[in-house]
Amino acid sequence: MPISWSFDIESIDWQVLEDLYRVAPLGNKSAAQLQTVFTNSRFKCFAYNGTELVGAGRALADGADCSYICDVAVLPTWQGTGLGKGIVNRLVEASSDHKKIILYAVPGKELFYKKLGFLRMLTAMAIFKDSDAAIARGHLSKT
Repeated sequence: MPISWSFDIESIDWQVLEDLYRVAPLGNKSAAQLQTVFTNSRFKCFAYNGTELVGAGRALADGADCSYICDVAVLPTWQGTGLGKGIVNRLVEASSDHKKIILYAVPGKELFYKKLGFLRMLTAMAIFKDSDAAIARGHLSKT
C-alpha cells in the first residue's frame, strides 16, 4: 500500500503519536506535550500506511527568516525505507521561503541529514533544561 501524507493535525490521535515517538525511539513525549508542540508548529507532516501512522515531523517557522525542523520520527519497521527522507524533504519544501532551515539531529544521524543537503553548524549553542543528561546523550558539549 502506498504511503499517504497529511499536513494538518485535525485527525491526529495524540496517544498514537506518543507511541510512535516512544518506539522510534525519540524519547518519552506525552500526548499532551505533542499536541502542544505540533499545534504551535507552522508545518507538520504525517505519513500513513493505510490508517497506520508510520512517521511524523514538524517545523517551527517564523514565515520569513528561520524554519527549524524537529521531531522527525519513523516507526522502526519503516526505518531505512526512505520514509524519513520523505518527511524531511516535505518539511524542507514547506520551509523553502525561509532564509535558513535549521535541523536538530539525534547524535549518530548527522550523515543521514548531510545526504539531504544539511551542513554542520559551527556556531550553534543551546541551553537544555537538563544539560547533564544532554551531555551524556551526546547532544551538548562543554568544549
